[in-house]
Amino acid sequence: MTTQQKIKPKLRWGFIILLVIGAIVNYLDRSNLSIANTTIAQEFGLSQTQMGFLLSAFLWPYALANLPAGWLVDKFGPKKMFSWASGLWSIVTIICGFLNSYSMFYAMRVVLGVVESPFFTSGLKTTQTWFSKEERGVPVSIINTGSQIANAIAPPLLTILMLTMSWRGMFIIIGVFGLLVMLVWLKIYRDPTPQELLIIKGDNNQEEPKTKQAQSSWGDLLKQKMTWFMILGNFGIMFTIWVYLTWLPSYLEKEQGFTLKQMGWIASIPFFCGIIGVILGGIISDYAIRRGFKPINARKIPIVGGAIIAAASVAPIAFIDNTVLSIVLLSVGYFASQLPSGVIWTLAADVAPSHQVGSLGAIQNFGGFLGAAMAPIITGIILDITGSFGYVFILGACLLILGAISYGIFLKKPITKED
Repeated sequence: MTTQQKIKPKLRWGFIILLVIGAIVNYLDRSNLSIANTTIAQEFGLSQTQMGFLLSAFLWPYALANLPAGWLVDKFGPKKMFSWASGLWSIVTIICGFLNSYSMFYAMRVVLGVVESPFFTSGLKTTQTWFSKEERGVPVSIINTGSQIANAIAPPLLTILMLTMSWRGMFIIIGVFGLLVMLVWLKIYRDPTPQELLIIKGDNNQEEPKTKQAQSSWGDLLKQKMTWFMILGNFGIMFTIWVYLTWLPSYLEKEQGFTLKQMGWIASIPFFCGIIGVILGGIISDYAIRRGFKPINARKIPIVGGAIIAAASVAPIAFIDNTVLSIVLLSVGYFASQLPSGVIWTLAADVAPSHQVGSLGAIQNFGGFLGAAMAPIITGIILDITGSFGYVFILGACLLILGAISYGIFLKKPITKED
């Protein structure tokens, strides 16, 4: 093995580590409002439904902005897009720490959703560039562990920041971290050289002719039935995930009776389980490929299996009146719901033509975040009507089964020019 071959893997894994750190900051920016949910609702005099709309203010524009974001990442590359995204989302988060009205807070969360949209597509494009098909499942899953690490540390970390610096200081500190990530990314990231591409992908590094790329449009992907089933499947899975991300702290405080300080630690348990789930999903799918499974079928194993296990775990919570058992089921459910997380992104690289990987990943993520955007609103409405989370968990289980069916039955082969 040459010196270049020995150095190259270290370089590309350095990019993955930085993307993990970026994902942690990215998700802390999203989680801060969930942690400060009760405090801000009291300060602003908000109902559960109003807080549900505020929690979803980030998600609707994020879902919609994923569509152009994927195209922009394919066009301009991950260096430029991630740099702009991380810089802007950090500035918006800092601004939120100085706001005094519900309407302005809502507006800034909308802007946050737009400017955060290129991040995971940039990560997908980075792994598609620096890793071969047979090995990219693990790095994509590792990037997605950044979100789970953030979710796990957010309750205790952000609660401590909020108790010591107020919720406003918490927003400002997290925004400053994001600016630091942007500066490091600008300094170190680069695309691989032609020689490095040959080492990474070997004979598989066959670029499609420029004429073919020019003839293919982003809209072509929406003509594919598989694209719509990927949208629907991710919608079903992400709904329940974002019930956790937006309402779990409130559930633990109001339905299980934990104090704010206790909630900060208890709420982290499911999210630590999610870290294991994301990594395990990537390991399972890559192992299945090495055992001879086609890439799409290999990715479907953790996606479909995880959605079914998650549904079986969260549904019974509606009928259980035991705090310990409820937390155990919540933890198993979140672990299982995260088995698909990184693999779903890798699946886009297996299904799409190479020059449309970012676009298909973004379109699929759009579907997921439509479900994510509905989760806090529907949860808030159900709570105002029933005063209980029971129907929320039942609905989440049904949508997880919908996700399993969409991916398991209707996704069968890569998109080709003949499709």
